[in-house]
Amino acid sequence: MIVLVAHGTRDPAGPPVIADLAARVQADAGVPVRVAYADVLAPNVTTVLRSVRGPAVVIPAFLASGYHVRTDIPAQIVASGHRNTVLTDAFGPAPELIDAMCDRLNWAGYRRSDAVVLAAAGSSDPRALAEVRAAAAALSSTLDVPVRVGYAATARPSVADAVAFARGRGRRVAVASWLLAPGLFQRRVDATGADVVAEPLGAHPGVVDLILRRYEQAVQLVAA
Repeated sequence: MIVLVAHGTRDPAGPPVIADLAARVQADAGVPVRVAYADVLAPNVTTVLRSVRGPAVVIPAFLASGYHVRTDIPAQIVASGHRNTVLTDAFGPAPELIDAMCDRLNWAGYRRSDAVVLAAAGSSDPRALAEVRAAAAALSSTLDVPVRVGYAATARPSVADAVAFARGRGRRVAVASWLLAPGLFQRRVDATGADVVAEPLGAHPGVVDLILRRYEQAVQLVAA
């Protein structure tokens, strides 16, 4: 059993994307996949694990390891009382996701001459922000252009400020979305007025591949 944990959003467009992602993982992994939410929506991880019989691999579908990954999800696992659970790493700047982000950016109409901004959710955890900067560095290396970081909440600079700075140099601006699903943060990115705004990573095959890799690593760890 895989328990795929997303953040949760009040935007009705968000949960169907996570459900689609879970369905694709289930089809490829050949094991049941249940969705849980760390915040905002139900069910949470505790509720899902209490209904699970047998081993469970909990995979945080978070692009950076902030408070929810380091505190909320482990606490919800403990509260469930489920004794046969493996918690994997969050997504982070994994190669599969950098490739997915590039695909989304290209599909949105990115040109080589564009200034590029990576839009992330933001966090008060410096370790999470370091992971965002690592993702921006990896995107910069892949595209072979400088990439600025902007945040939709909490951290600075904001995405809007990063876009305005890039546009001040007289170039088109393309925003790569370092977000998993539609919601408030993606709407803020869309509202920046950038010339190109990529969609969230969503159920891109690269995201599916990463979840499968996290699951296989967890199974191997238990078997070792």
